[in-house]
Amino acid sequence: MRKPYLGALLALTLLGAGAAPAIAATSPAATSQDAAATTASSAQATQSSAGASASKHQPKPVDFAGTVALSNCSGSVVRMPQSRSSDPALILSNGHCITEQDMPGAGEVVVDLPSKRTFSLLNAKAEKAGTLTASKLAYATMTDTDISLYQLTETYAQIQQKYGIKALELNTEHPRKGRDITVVSGYWKKTYGCKIDGFVYRLKEDVWTWKDSVRYTPECETIGGTSGSPVIDNRTGKVVAVNNTGNNDGESCTMNNPCEVDKHGRVTVRHNINYAQQTYGIARCIARNSQVDLDRWGCRLPEPAHKP
Repeated sequence: MRKPYLGALLALTLLGAGAAPAIAATSPAATSQDAAATTASSAQATQSSAGASASKHQPKPVDFAGTVALSNCSGSVVRMPQSRSSDPALILSNGHCITEQDMPGAGEVVVDLPSKRTFSLLNAKAEKAGTLTASKLAYATMTDTDISLYQLTETYAQIQQKYGIKALELNTEHPRKGRDITVVSGYWKKTYGCKIDGFVYRLKEDVWTWKDSVRYTPECETIGGTSGSPVIDNRTGKVVAVNNTGNNDGESCTMNNPCEVDKHGRVTVRHNINYAQQTYGIARCIARNSQVDLDRWGCRLPEPAHKP
């Protein structure tokens, strides 16, 4: 689990974005000064046009806008492709980050639990823009995945109008191996950049088992408090996973020491490697007005043993 270290203070680090390289055009040598001048002017115009085109398709640098700090974890305001601006906004974090009750046990699913939890909304520079308030804990589980979804009292439109901040969009496709990603922690106001190293058939930690987990390359050295951070695909700017755990001590399948289990039951321990849970399937479970509907077509999130 990635709960915070008590009393720890970390330096604020922002992920920088480099400028797009210029694209130079070449042409044959001119036979006169006028031709040379014309060619140079044409080349300069082509370079400017190509640079503008490259800039147009350059992905937006990853920043903190739309992320939130919880009392014990990180999170983000998220919307589905089908969300409307008038829908109540949703906050995505981990199931093990909820405070309305103990962490969900293996096989436990929490739905529609009243909540007045508050969240610090951050702007692009990781400054607090305002406070958001939950109306309920719409969904939480640590079975197959490790997620929580809070429904807010504010709509997407109200948040954008009041704070000038848009929600992050969930990607609806399976993440891709080798893609550059950024883990954005609202709790620590810190980012971690690396690649998707691969996917884990089963990730087991203590009594919990998660399916098809994302494994980071070693550069993402996430720590306590980064739990619930959105994992953003740098190319699309969309959320592809939610950060949740890492192997701290090199132990096998114990608390804070998840192990990988393949299809044949073979166990692999990767000390100091960190993981996230995919989020592409969540959108299929969200109905109108941001309601979690586990009976919706295509929804595969675990259901409670006894539906309310």
